[in-house]
Amino acid sequence: MRTYFLRSFGCQMNDHDAERISALLDGDGLVRVERIDDADVIVYNTCTVRHNADDRLAGHLGEAARVKALDPRRVVVVAGCLPQVEREALFERFPIIDVALGPQHLRELPGALAGRGQRGYFDGEGTLSGELPARRERPFQAWVQVMSGCGNACSYCIVPAARGAQRSRPAAAIVSEVRSLAADGVLEVTLLGQNVNAYGNDLADRVRPTFAGLLRRLDALDGVRRLRFTTSHPRDLSDELVEAVATLSSVCEHVHLPAQSGSDRVLAAMGRGYTMEWYLGRVEALRAAVADIAVTTDLMVGFPGETDDDFDDTLRLVSAAGFDAAFTFVFSPRPGTAAAAMTGAVPPEVARRRIERLVAATQAESRRRHAAAVGTTVEVLVEGASRHGALLRGRSRQNVTVNFSGAAASGAIVPVCVTDSTSTTLRGRLAIR
Repeated sequence: MRTYFLRSFGCQMNDHDAERISALLDGDGLVRVERIDDADVIVYNTCTVRHNADDRLAGHLGEAARVKALDPRRVVVVAGCLPQVEREALFERFPIIDVALGPQHLRELPGALAGRGQRGYFDGEGTLSGELPARRERPFQAWVQVMSGCGNACSYCIVPAARGAQRSRPAAAIVSEVRSLAADGVLEVTLLGQNVNAYGNDLADRVRPTFAGLLRRLDALDGVRRLRFTTSHPRDLSDELVEAVATLSSVCEHVHLPAQSGSDRVLAAMGRGYTMEWYLGRVEALRAAVADIAVTTDLMVGFPGETDDDFDDTLRLVSAAGFDAAFTFVFSPRPGTAAAAMTGAVPPEVARRRIERLVAATQAESRRRHAAAVGTTVEVLVEGASRHGALLRGRSRQNVTVNFSGAAASGAIVPVCVTDSTSTTLRGRLAIR
């Protein structure tokens, strides 16, 4: 029986795509293994949003070369965003690769394994990965792709080149999928898209569906207890969507709203389409409508031309918004993007100092926000054993990891009394019902 090893890098959409890859290979009769040395087929599902993702892949391909040297019949597959961007050049850079597929061409994988020589699948629109079967990691949670690609043109972002133009799935197909998942015992569904707020803008329906309208249809279904979504673009966060988060019982109290910068000048150079004042207005609207909402974000330092004053504006944004969590990173020029050709590169040592200060500022806000939960009881979906001793681990509706004592089955939704907190987690004990 043939076997496969799968390693996925990057965002939640890549996690979603990895489940589709697993289902395709399982359906083709392969069995997944946990050690690369035991695999006949080695699959890497890639990200290319930042340069360090490319470096990580190079290291893993070195390991693939080692095991392929032991058995040349092994097949090395690279899927996802990197091959879609590099195309045939990827084979020149890494001759060990046998098959390369863009994210909209995953359905070609079983047939590609039957071929010989280097095979690349990048051209044409392809099939949205959300239309393929999935092998879910947990029976009670599921990813659901509502759209792929992006209609924005942020100057630093390679996603439109990797994922293509925005393509929304028909609302009826999404509702049908979520209904089936609920019937299969799924309690929590996370809706995915590069910009879910723009869902439906590209559809030809006479009355175009909105993302808030889609949430209302999904909330009306029986069975699904939690609806999450990511990622949201601040410019497209409508009052209708804010109201949906506030009023729909299944929609979790968490919005990930990437800001990227607090400087209006830098935001304009990024092509983000909003100002710091607009962004804070959206955060204020969310907090006014949903008292216990968690707002998380992405923040970048070192964008070309970023000055000390620009960076100080980002620190002011952190203080004003009071983020519950933030993913912080240093600008990474991506080939073919407008920002890659911009002048005014920030020296690495300056970018390093700024990211250290930004991490400290965001962690301080996270600690403050999480400390406010101590003494309260939060609803937790149990995911399994914690890495911290004999505790269980799960997530609150605000998407915060909660480690707690007590006995509960994976997939159970339980109340937890919060007794302690850090900048990233809560700790507590199972509450007596």
